[in-house]
Amino acid sequence: MALPQKLPLTSEKKHAAAIGLKTVMTLLEKWGCTPEQAQAILQISKASYYKFKKDPAAAQLTNDQLERLSYLLNIHASLRTLFENPENVYGFMSLNNHNPYFNGRRPLELLSTGHFGTLYEVHKQLDALRGGQW
Repeated sequence: MALPQKLPLTSEKKHAAAIGLKTVMTLLEKWGCTPEQAQAILQISKASYYKFKKDPAAAQLTNDQLERLSYLLNIHASLRTLFENPENVYGFMSLNNHNPYFNGRRPLELLSTGHFGTLYEVHKQLDALRGGQW
């Protein structure tokens, strides 16, 4: 089995990745994510989670992890478009959802499986609610 590929990032891209990681860590906390859920969603070890939380610039992320950050930021952007109040923007991910894809489950519960496809599906569902096209 091949190891996940680390990107050879320029200093500018490394800085952008660190900012994205810091933003996503804050976002996951606001969504009510436990450290264990965040580790599963981001596909990082417990040690890396706490290291990156303390110093996001120290992170050396794989292509997969960078894509995960992108999906999470896009999910947040969709929520900000859908809702005006912070309670819904940040609370939606922890609420049971009865739309067909969610089937009564919380979006955060689905994301916490760590499956990459779930990030895509949750983003697609939220994008559709805001009128986006896939």
